[in-house]
Amino acid sequence: MKGPQSISDHEYHAVLRNDLTSFIERSFLELNPQANFMMAQYIELLAATLEKCRTVETKRLIVNLPPRTLKSHAASVAFPAWLLGHDPAKQIICASYGQDLSDKHARDCRTLMSSAFYRGLFPATTLSPQKLSVNDYMTTSNGVRMATSVNGVLTGRGADVIILDDILKPDDALSETRRKAANEWYFNTLLSRLNSKQHGVIILVMQRLHQEDLVGEVTDREHWEVLSLPAIAVQNESYTIESPLGNRFYVRRTGEA
Repeated sequence: MKGPQSISDHEYHAVLRNDLTSFIERSFLELNPQANFMMAQYIELLAATLEKCRTVETKRLIVNLPPRTLKSHAASVAFPAWLLGHDPAKQIICASYGQDLSDKHARDCRTLMSSAFYRGLFPATTLSPQKLSVNDYMTTSNGVRMATSVNGVLTGRGADVIILDDILKPDDALSETRRKAANEWYFNTLLSRLNSKQHGVIILVMQRLHQEDLVGEVTDREHWEVLSLPAIAVQNESYTIESPLGNRFYVRRTGEA
């Protein structure tokens, strides 16, 4: 008999399939079984914001968060697995400043998607044994998660969703040449990889490094949704967190971490 606060395994799996916040937490524990996951309201806000990209309510999203806030786990590891869980045919390109970093995110995502937990949650999504390399793997429904880096070759490749996670190293932000190289790769190469100009989604995750970094360049040219949370609040902030478990409010006062 269930206690007043307990839920069945079936109900728990339903929560994990429908609430991205819960999936992010469970996937972190799957990949880091010895670690403690400290839930915070900003993670719930990030999850709700990313979910609007899955439903294509948001097509251009910028996420500015400080280092070590789980933004890469949420956006580059858990979210691609979440997308493919809900649509095994989804085609995704993920890029970072270096191939090693991009491969690390891809390896974690592949490990997650190969786990018994994930396969039980999304039985229709299965990785194809015909294409399982770290930087480019495919589902049996022809969905793809490709990992690349700035100036990586993308000839013949397309994507429904492009996720850019730290495409500029902090040290490189001071170099005009390297800033321009990253920005030009985005505008001249990566942007043309969207399968649909109307429905394609681009997510840009990074800390702000320079006024002329990619965030500055893209927001000068078109409208983007921006989730920007400084390490210390510089003004009062108030957000509505929308989730299948009910809407909540996230309020942060000036000076709060």
